[in-house]
Amino acid sequence: MATSQDTPAAPASQVLETLRGKQVLVTGTTGFLGKVVLEKLMRAVPDIGGIHLLIRGNKRHPDARTRFMNEIVTSSVFERMREEDLEGFEAFVEEKVHCVTGEVTEPAFGLTEKAFGALADQLDAVINSAASVNFREELDKALAINTLCLDNIAELARQNDRLAVVQVSTCYVNGMNSGQVSESIIKPAGESIPQNPEGYYETSDLIRLLQDKIADVRARYSGKALEKKLVELGIREANRYGWSDTYTFTKWLGEQLLMGALSGRALTILRPSIIESALEEPAPGWIEGVKVADAIILAYAREKVTIFPGKRSGIIDVIPVDLVANSIILSVSEALAEAPAHRIYQCCSGSSNPVSLGEFIDHLLAEAKANYASYDQLFYRQPSKPFVAINRKLFDTLVSGVRIPLSVTDRVLKMLGHSRELKILRNLDTTRSLATIFGFYTAPDYIFRNDGLIALSGRMGELDQMLFPVDARQVDWSTYLRKIHLAGLNRYALKERKLHSLRGRGTQKKAA
Repeated sequence: MATSQDTPAAPASQVLETLRGKQVLVTGTTGFLGKVVLEKLMRAVPDIGGIHLLIRGNKRHPDARTRFMNEIVTSSVFERMREEDLEGFEAFVEEKVHCVTGEVTEPAFGLTEKAFGALADQLDAVINSAASVNFREELDKALAINTLCLDNIAELARQNDRLAVVQVSTCYVNGMNSGQVSESIIKPAGESIPQNPEGYYETSDLIRLLQDKIADVRARYSGKALEKKLVELGIREANRYGWSDTYTFTKWLGEQLLMGALSGRALTILRPSIIESALEEPAPGWIEGVKVADAIILAYAREKVTIFPGKRSGIIDVIPVDLVANSIILSVSEALAEAPAHRIYQCCSGSSNPVSLGEFIDHLLAEAKANYASYDQLFYRQPSKPFVAINRKLFDTLVSGVRIPLSVTDRVLKMLGHSRELKILRNLDTTRSLATIFGFYTAPDYIFRNDGLIALSGRMGELDQMLFPVDARQVDWSTYLRKIHLAGLNRYALKERKLHSLRGRGTQKKAA
């Protein structure tokens, strides 16, 4: 008869063991990715010591706890947890979720020196997913949240030597570089920037220069004109140094700031590619809001866009949000378990399971043609026209050539008493606007590699690979795009969300 000593022990989860009892600060949980990270930590890591959320108050909910209970707890991201164990979910929210009212862009998060120090002392790790992902943000705002606020994250680490920092960046800090993109520090593709012997780039002088230019614009403009000029300044400066937009430029600057400030400390930079709906968790297709590719899909579904600048053979690097959340959690676990070091990982699909822009379009068009009625919030009727990706120069020539006579016709009609703008002209302007924002991403000339992330997952063992999968090779693109992603857009992004509230026990807890 076998004894208990003869029975092999079940493999332990390194991640669960490492995170047991740990205190983790998460920023950005009012956003899409932040919610998925929070949900996965709550559901999959029940023995975590505590999760601290930095949340800015707003007019409706002036403190963090109130906003958390009304805007985050009510999210459909927690439907699975509520259905599986409502009492356990409510207990976790009450006992282990600690809300801090603060603003990530203010010095010390807007906290008193004492409160900031107390927060730093109790933490083991920080996950910073707060960001402005507006590709056409005013430069001052993008610089504040994507770059300068990281001084606060660095200060937490200065006050707590054991603190592990995971910074969520983006694969697109690669900018206008082409070819294979490794998990390493990115060299600017434009004007040169001094490089530190440790590898990162010295950006303090550049940041001061940008701030001077911002101040100059503010001195000369106001109101809507000021906003427009700050947007134009951001794009111009991004292009000058080798980026297509202000978002990716300021995220790259943020990487450099942290690497310089946290020399010798535990820092992991996690770069996702284009984050889209969940593959499996918390539910297949779960998504919040309309993302990069979705804006174009929605415009096509509403018959506003039928041509777009793009490279059909180019790899459009899309990654489900749950794989990104898992990558973040693996990164936290490694940073806590291993010696302090700087690590860079890319969570992406292009090098291991590529899908071309042409395949992406074909999958979506096939589903739209065959099953448009299943997506009642997305398609109002069966699409009658194809979606065509064409060369950028041809696109610009075509749009310019068509728009001029249409504008003349529109003006003549208005002179004759027609008050409404020509629909075809409105659609053309929508196409041009989307192309200005997203055209760079639909004509890729680069492939992101994730060898390091896959190796990290392998080191964690089979159980953690099952609990926290990160490998995009598990994605069947036809199924994902046709049956999961479109259904998710229809159910979660385009329908009014169903509100949930806790049954009293956690609603009275004051903000930390």
